[in-house]
Amino acid sequence: MALLVTRPQPDNETTAAALRAKGYEVLLAPMLRFEAVAVKDDPQASYGAVVVTSANALRAVAGQTASARLLDLPLFAVGARTAQSARDSGFRNVIVADGDASALRDKIVALARAKQLQKSDTLLYLSGAEVARDLAGELRALGFTIATQTAYKMIPIRDLPDAVCDAFAADRIEAVLHYSGRSARSFLDAARSAGIEISALALPQCCLSTAVAAVVREAGATRVFEARTPDEAALFDVLDRALSPLAR
Repeated sequence: MALLVTRPQPDNETTAAALRAKGYEVLLAPMLRFEAVAVKDDPQASYGAVVVTSANALRAVAGQTASARLLDLPLFAVGARTAQSARDSGFRNVIVADGDASALRDKIVALARAKQLQKSDTLLYLSGAEVARDLAGELRALGFTIATQTAYKMIPIRDLPDAVCDAFAADRIEAVLHYSGRSARSFLDAARSAGIEISALALPQCCLSTAVAAVVREAGATRVFEARTPDEAALFDVLDRALSPLAR
């Protein structure tokens, strides 16, 4: 029996390695494709800090001319994995939130109240083309000045790999792991197109957050498990619970 990981590349390989180390068989069906977008390099622009809600933003700007100008700035990262990506990219002053956009917003607000961040300074938000929530708008409503630059796109993948479809047909998949609402929707569309939606939705759906879980519940899944916190360790914990005999 295998687990199906729908996370995009290259992060899905890290997830697969961690799951295999726990003794699971893993199949990969990345449901979004990463595409970098050129970030405008404005030498006249002055920023007080950089804000990122995904390691994909750092992957996108790596090697771009604009990136070198940003490395001396404080960087607000949504969680530990994104923070490590920032450090690996050369950022030296990385402030880490607790894993979601709300925590990131609250971290920025707290540092401004503590006078460790000037509200008058422009914050550069390196964003995806589509975001789950309007973090920039929330910060503007709180009096911050935000300059948003789209750094990357995540393109939905329309089809499941043949090996995954074959595994569904042979009842070899025992759970599906979802990391974002967009990838979950892409998976559901692909499963519907392949004619395996009913069997896919009958399996445990392990979701990184409440928002992700809402997507699969709306599609008709009933065995939906939410991570207690939006990080992979918590998702693996909920996976273990989902596959325990008591959850069946």
